Amino acid sequence: MTYTVNCSILLTELPLLERPAAVKAAGFDAVEFWWPFAEAVPADKDVDAFVAALENAGVQLSGLNFFAGDMPAGDRGLVSWKGRCGEFKDNIDVVVGIAERTGTKAFNALYGNRQDGFTPREQDELGLKNLVAAAEGVAKVGGTVLLEPVSGTPAYPLKTAADALGVIAATKEAGVENVRLLADFYHLAVNGDDVAAVIEEHAKDFGHIQIADNPGRGAPGTGSLPLGEWISRSRELGYAGYIGLEYKAPQAEAFAWAIRPVA
Repeated sequence: MTYTVNCSILLTELPLLERPAAVKAAGFDAVEFWWPFAEAVPADKDVDAFVAALENAGVQLSGLNFFAGDMPAGDRGLVSWKGRCGEFKDNIDVVVGIAERTGTKAFNALYGNRQDGFTPREQDELGLKNLVAAAEGVAKVGGTVLLEPVSGTPAYPLKTAADALGVIAATKEAGVENVRLLADFYHLAVNGDDVAAVIEEHAKDFGHIQIADNPGRGAPGTGSLPLGEWISRSRELGYAGYIGLEYKAPQAEAFAWAIRPVA
């Protein structure tokens, strides 16, 4: 099983730049991050420090989010956020620059919450333009833009696989082929999706899988979701990518469930 550890939600007891080395010490070779900076266009020295932390740890950066606003405050992306289009476009260039240095190929573009003062149609028109721009940007490095249904945020409009797939279909009509579904089994299950059915219909087209158990968004085995069965079936149907570990757990217990080779 090829796991990648999400260092934005796990190992949070450690400073962010120490987490890649902790992942390596725990027996994993790949990491993913939400946007690891406070702004869309961070200082060059901050980007250099981030890349150096990955290189020094000897881990592959398998995935990276575009800048999504103030996540702790409830923001969930700039893709459809009216008034911040320029900020998102500038962030694309930074993301591509990091990809060129790290070999990263998967980039999660959180769609953004619904805003007062704008119609869903207005936001969706902007969202389509920004997703196309992002897809064209990361195509330079052979990258894929990921679109994710999310739970726990009522204002976020993409809650089911069908919601995201509808937007992805629109990007294809607009001429780009590298926008794909991020199937986070936790979010899909919490939002009431039939995860097994989504897998049967779309696993071969998944851009990425992430997992957490429910209830609680904890480690696999702490809840009732059949994560192992869902992963195995996705593999059988053609998904060959990483499995992102994106759950909440204290550092001491974070990987107790996982069986890994002993070095």
